[in-house]
Amino acid sequence: MAFPRPLVDGFGRRITYVRLSVTDRCDFRCIYCMPLDQRFVPRPEVLTLEEIATIAEAFIARGVRRIRLTGGEPLVRRGILDLAQAIGRHVGRGLDELTLTTNGSQLARFAEGLYRAGIRRVNVSLDSRDPERFARITRRGRLAPVLEGIAAARAAGLRVKINMVALKGLNEDEILPMMHWCAAHGFDLTFIETMPLGWVEEDRTDRYLPLTEVRRLLEAHVTLVPTAERTGGPARYWRVAETGQRLGFITPLTHNFCETCNRVRVTATGTLYMCLGQEDRVELRDLLRQKGPAALDAALDRAMALKPRGHDFVIERRGAPPAVKRSMSVTGG
Repeated sequence: MAFPRPLVDGFGRRITYVRLSVTDRCDFRCIYCMPLDQRFVPRPEVLTLEEIATIAEAFIARGVRRIRLTGGEPLVRRGILDLAQAIGRHVGRGLDELTLTTNGSQLARFAEGLYRAGIRRVNVSLDSRDPERFARITRRGRLAPVLEGIAAARAAGLRVKINMVALKGLNEDEILPMMHWCAAHGFDLTFIETMPLGWVEEDRTDRYLPLTEVRRLLEAHVTLVPTAERTGGPARYWRVAETGQRLGFITPLTHNFCETCNRVRVTATGTLYMCLGQEDRVELRDLLRQKGPAALDAALDRAMALKPRGHDFVIERRGAPPAVKRSMSVTGG
């Protein structure tokens, strides 16, 4: 059996995890993610499902073990189950895991199909379980379909992890109840600091809640025990001693995770970004369309040479421009 030639960047970090965006479109307009009047990429510029699958296979051939489908909202992309099946057939044959991140709005319709496609784990973004507050944060979302989607995912056999962005003055009082709710349903929970990506109407400093404060809040009620567990992404995990529940903390601002970065991201238009917070990139779409799949291998080598040491996120200064102009939905959340 031939072993793949690994993707190793200039700092000796091996890339084993790729986040593939299937669309920049989303049916929500979360206040920390994108402006209400967000303009989306013209459809001809978006990779076809076949092109996305081809790029995924190029990464798998170079030793990538985990792929996550993202967006935008991936479940609004027509044909998403076909793509999941095309990539999912590699699970156990070079790929360890195919996962998906979703806002949950369409999950009730797709949960069983995702499981059949080979997905066993989904991340669901849920910043509030209060219907009015949820509507305020998402601006276009309704809570009930998301909760139905989470229940459907669980019924289909999918492991569910809840992602909660900590928002100062908005959902601080829901942090402890969210932890208890997730524990009661057997869901992992990860807290995330808001990131300075793209233009939004609010000043992010008004909503920035360091996760050091979130940990202090939780530790006033439960015992958090650090663990060495990893799921392939940037989260650092603790166990709640009283329940055994796993809590993740993604801290790009208070404590960045760049020294062990094993990830790259491909946008829905085929741009390969080596860092979420930097502009270093390699264009894959036109290369693939003009020269075919064989040209991707050398492009991945070029990308490794360009991968930076880390990002430069800063959010404390009011009125400061975002670290990068592109929004999370463009890069692939």
